[in-house]
Amino acid sequence: MTNNVNLMIVDDHDMVRKGLKAYLLTEPDFRIVGEASNGREAVSIAKEMKPDVILMDLIMPEMTGIEATREIMAHYPSIKIIIITSFYDDEQVFPAIEAGAFSYLLKTASADEIISTIRKAVLEESVIEQKVAQRMMNQFRTKHKSQLHDELTKREKEVLLLIGQGKTNNQIAEELYIGLKTVKTHVSHILSKLEVQDRTQAAVYAIRNGLAR
Repeated sequence: MTNNVNLMIVDDHDMVRKGLKAYLLTEPDFRIVGEASNGREAVSIAKEMKPDVILMDLIMPEMTGIEATREIMAHYPSIKIIIITSFYDDEQVFPAIEAGAFSYLLKTASADEIISTIRKAVLEESVIEQKVAQRMMNQFRTKHKSQLHDELTKREKEVLLLIGQGKTNNQIAEELYIGLKTVKTHVSHILSKLEVQDRTQAAVYAIRNGLAR
């Protein structure tokens, strides 16, 4: 039997929360342990309930989703925060990722896509919605290209490519025919050389620099 996945829903629209809850509760291992209508409530409830995954809206009263994400991640970095929003402009996407958001979806995502993204988050696989990823790439093309990745070895670039595709360490080990410990070492070196804090930021770097396809 699989372990229960404890979820929290944060959105200032009551009908959106009810709709998400109805979808999510069709999964027998999903449990809704908290709901919040603004970022401040989200921080308070997250500290109390410590959910596995939070579905976070961005534009809310009192405290935005970005501010709430930053606050929650500062105390509980193991919580996976999935942004679900109507916005994918630069002023929202990059601050949300930098605040610690694990995945980024638009509200046009289907119920199956949301459920899949939650399950991937539990497995340490981030998801960046295609329109959002494309916007990242477009923005990158208008800016000076960073060369941090030039310091990566050929193998590290192969690992980064797979990170950008959302592969887990185990999947990377299988695909490259190397040991899991070796993969972890490569990932550690990649994070250091790219000056990023985690796999999600490494994946964003790969997308922005055209290193993931």
